[in-house]
Amino acid sequence: MEITDLTQEYYHSYFCCLEEWSDDIKEAGNHKEEWFNKMKDKGLRVKIAIDDGKACGMIQYVPAEYANFDVKDIYFIYCIWVHGHKQGIGNYQKKGIGKRLLQAAEDDVKMLGKKGIAAWGISLPFWMKASWYKKHGYKKVDKDGMAVLLWKPFTDDAVAPNWIKEKKRPGKNKNENKVTVTSFYNGWCPVQNMVYERAKRASIEFEDRVIFNEINTFDKNNFKEWGISDALFIDGKKINTGPPPSFQKIYKKIKSRVNKLQNIS
Repeated sequence: MEITDLTQEYYHSYFCCLEEWSDDIKEAGNHKEEWFNKMKDKGLRVKIAIDDGKACGMIQYVPAEYANFDVKDIYFIYCIWVHGHKQGIGNYQKKGIGKRLLQAAEDDVKMLGKKGIAAWGISLPFWMKASWYKKHGYKKVDKDGMAVLLWKPFTDDAVAPNWIKEKKRPGKNKNENKVTVTSFYNGWCPVQNMVYERAKRASIEFEDRVIFNEINTFDKNNFKEWGISDALFIDGKKINTGPPPSFQKIYKKIKSRVNKLQNIS
């Protein structure tokens, strides 16, 4: 098993988060590829773990100023993922691959002359565990709900990042007979791209009874205006998107709201 820079041979695996076998991931569209093409000349770095010719792990990290921060000279890890499903190539977790990917990223960022590296994790013991980063020398610097921001400085003058947090939420449409569905999407995460595509498709099912608003937060001005990167709202109510709700679940939530408005009117 080796850790290497992403090459064109493994682009498709990377765009699918190593889950080419998944029917769900096919619903994510090509947003990740578009994001990659926009970010590859802005400092995006991707390392891939290769075992017997198969991509079994990945880590992607960007200059923090292109993520959810107003800080420079450090990098931010969007995600680190080692394939852990029975399907496809099988479960590669619990073999130290994540640790090797993280070390490769840290070494790379140091080589670039940056002053530190940050990451986000979840305070609960499942995917992207904050506790895992803490075991590898990262310190908590901020928190937003279950999301924990951690970092590891490389120099004494490194400046710790802080989340740009939610500033406002979308409200209901002024037309009280129509439901407003608002989807924020950045493009970097196929799972959240999947939510966007499902919400858009579900909204179309209701024709003129639903207004679908999409806000692309790859545009930093959009992100700064809202303080939201990826999220889904139905008439101002935030919908839990982790894990991603199915098309049917999103459809039912919209339908429930549509029916309620019809009964009121």
